[in-house]
Amino acid sequence: MATEFPDLSDLTPGAQRILDEASTLFYEQGIHAVGVDMIAAESGVTKPVLYTNFGSKDGLVVAYLLNRHRWWWHLLEEEVERAESPRVLAFFDVYAADPGNSRRGDAFLNAAAELPDDHPAHEVIRYHKQAIYDRLVELVREDTPPEDDHRMLARHLFLLLEGAFAHRRIYGTSLLTDGREMAARLMSKAAAT
Repeated sequence: MATEFPDLSDLTPGAQRILDEASTLFYEQGIHAVGVDMIAAESGVTKPVLYTNFGSKDGLVVAYLLNRHRWWWHLLEEEVERAESPRVLAFFDVYAADPGNSRRGDAFLNAAAELPDDHPAHEVIRYHKQAIYDRLVELVREDTPPEDDHRMLARHLFLLLEGAFAHRRIYGTSLLTDGREMAARLMSKAAAT
């Protein structure tokens, strides 16, 4: 993926406070419900600092989702590193334990449902979901024969994973546990053929 996103590694302390506070507010209350006045008041940083660093509320929403992706991706890769074969199952463990999405569901799906189709944050949302699928393909490839259709198996696992995660607020982690077992069976069957 050749998408370029803003560099969030060298934010000023004020900009970081804005991003941290906006991230909490956007996730807990929804993007539309939170205005720049509220973000400035809650962070204790002026609106000009927000506009200087993020350009607009839309730019701040992009930064929120990008920052969330990077944080979550770090958790995922740590779990994948520790996992035993088939490591693709680590995704289900991360989704089940994910402390950042347990209260209000998937931040990326929530944002996608709330934002208009032409909002720049959709690039980050698509990037996040595509990165998950691409990593699933890599991990499926590790444990299945080279002639297998790795992309199709990864697509099955992606849909299983995302569907179970989307229902977490309704069913808790039980669907993720079931999904992990189904994924293990699919991987075992693919490895045996």
